Amino acid sequence: MPDAIVGRATAPVPGLAARAARTGSSPVRDILALTARPEVISFAGGLPAPELFDTEGLAAAFQHVLAEDPLRALQYSTSEGSPALRAAVAARTTVRGLATDADDLLVTTGSQQGLTLLATALLEPGDVVLVEDPCYLAALQIFSFAGARVVPVPTDDEGLDPVALDEITARERPKLLYVVPTFQNPTGRTLSAERRAAVAEVAARRGLWIAEDDPYGELRFEGEPVPWVASFPGAEDRTALLGSFSKVMAPGLRLGSLRAPAALRRACVIAKQAADLHTSTVDQAAAARYLAVSDLDAHLGRVRDAYRERRNALVDGLAAALPEGSRWNRPAGGMFVWATLPEGYDATALLPEVVRHDVAYVPGAPFFAGPPDPTAVRLSFVTHSPEEIREGLDRLRKALDGAGRRHG
Repeated sequence: MPDAIVGRATAPVPGLAARAARTGSSPVRDILALTARPEVISFAGGLPAPELFDTEGLAAAFQHVLAEDPLRALQYSTSEGSPALRAAVAARTTVRGLATDADDLLVTTGSQQGLTLLATALLEPGDVVLVEDPCYLAALQIFSFAGARVVPVPTDDEGLDPVALDEITARERPKLLYVVPTFQNPTGRTLSAERRAAVAEVAARRGLWIAEDDPYGELRFEGEPVPWVASFPGAEDRTALLGSFSKVMAPGLRLGSLRAPAALRRACVIAKQAADLHTSTVDQAAAARYLAVSDLDAHLGRVRDAYRERRNALVDGLAAALPEGSRWNRPAGGMFVWATLPEGYDATALLPEVVRHDVAYVPGAPFFAGPPDPTAVRLSFVTHSPEEIREGLDRLRKALDGAGRRHG
């Protein structure tokens, strides 16, 4: 009998879930793997400058929590998150113009997880989600895994078009709108107060949730801050605000926050219990200690000064680096510049030649939920020094000169 069993043909293992088959890898992560060589000057990844991390302050915070209360710092914790960290985030949120209590917040493993929790709590397969076009790539992945139908909302140089939003909402009856209104990824655009008010009004009148993602808001180099969409009339009871420490403290901490109305927040807590129980206790404790004893605002001032200089180096050098007829913006903060090459160029097709010159960018096409613009390019200016940026632009000019036109 055992011999007969051994000789019998085996059946194939069941296939992957449909969500895994339909959701591709992030092109940005794939490009980062291709450009990991140290000689490459990469404008591709949105990687904060590591030399600007407050490593001494963070090390001291970890040393303190491990010396003073190691058993608590290394133990399981509540799903909602550290009371001290939530209180600190609430205080910073209130100072920035949105009255917030610690109990309004859920600590997440990066704001990326916050968006995943929202998708889990809100979306059934087939539900419609509206996104800016172009849109943050990982959000498209999250909505794909949730089985949502993603519908793009047109944008212009000022960001999402509220008139188009109203028309599409009336037609598609979406459940959720996802926006990055301040220094958007990938375009660097910022939505005006007038457009934010219009977005809030549409959401209230048409009946939909808003996921407002704000990882870059504290990286403003010039101009006055614009209030969160969540603060405008009509949006208060229907907006989930996602925050992150990745761009202002360090991405390796994987710390974020979710501010949401009570019923939605409770649903996200349950989703988090199913996902990872809670965010790293020791990282939360260290972050809370850091915020209590260090001057994060002073640190951010130094970061903003450095990033402003790097943005200037990139934007001021693009005229010489890109083909005549290219367009680009000059963001007032954040991490990204959005450029378009002249008609007939294909940024994706050109990338291998660009990488051969030890420089890299991210083609803009994958960021579109609707028909892509093959001429679009996302350029990050924060990772390299001004001198490296100028060298990278010189390499980019030579690569594009050598490649000539690519007709897509």
